[in-house]
Amino acid sequence: QVQLVESGGGLVQAGGSLRLSCAASGRTFSTYAMGWFRQAPGKEREFVATISGNAIAVYYADSVKGRFTISRDNARNTMYLQMKSLKPEDTAVYHCAAAVGFIKTKARAYDYWGQGTQVTVSS
Repeated sequence: QVQLVESGGGLVQAGGSLRLSCAASGRTFSTYAMGWFRQAPGKEREFVATISGNAIAVYYADSVKGRFTISRDNARNTMYLQMKSLKPEDTAVYHCAAAVGFIKTKARAYDYWGQGTQVTVSS
């Protein structure tokens, strides 16, 4: 069982930056691929980024490539999402998720989810 808690969301102006964190419980954090997803009101949950357990493999959605950076610190059981050049369309609740095995881009492939943190980008 893995419990995930996101933090770091908030209100920021367009062009600004935020760093999200996802703290995980348990002693097997490094064995899980991790991902960030987001969901805006009235829209489906959308893949943002994923990182392998050893942090070697990463993959981004085209909409955030070049602006967002996913990383993890297995010693601290924590994953991060550094977001730069934020746009109003990045406004959403951001969720972190954990999956057994290699990196995945489909929400249904993830086994554990956090409650989410709100990111609001004003124009």
